[in-house]
Amino acid sequence: MIKNKNSEINQKREHADIYLDKITNQQSKYIALHVGLFWGIGKFIIQKEDEINVKIDNKQMFDHLKEGRKFSDDFINTRSDFISQFIKQRKLKINYELIHPEENFVSKLI
Repeated sequence: MIKNKNSEINQKREHADIYLDKITNQQSKYIALHVGLFWGIGKFIIQKEDEINVKIDNKQMFDHLKEGRKFSDDFINTRSDFISQFIKQRKLKINYELIHPEENFVSKLI
């Protein structure tokens, strides 16, 4: 979901067959963030140098992304590297916010 003061855009995608029933919920969240950024940039919803608030309902993921630490999961590190590339290439300002799982209105889409 990408939401700003003027609109709210939702998109639900099924996992590609190579990931279907083969990844953890946490890995899925990294894919969702990666795909969401890619989709938002590709549809010109996210513009160069935009400020983006990313709401995360997982403390471990929040700490990992906010502090830029490596993770013990290579799959997650690869997705995190892709996310970092998007941020650097588009000069995005990212604000990570830790939320409670019940506040995550997009969890039903994941």
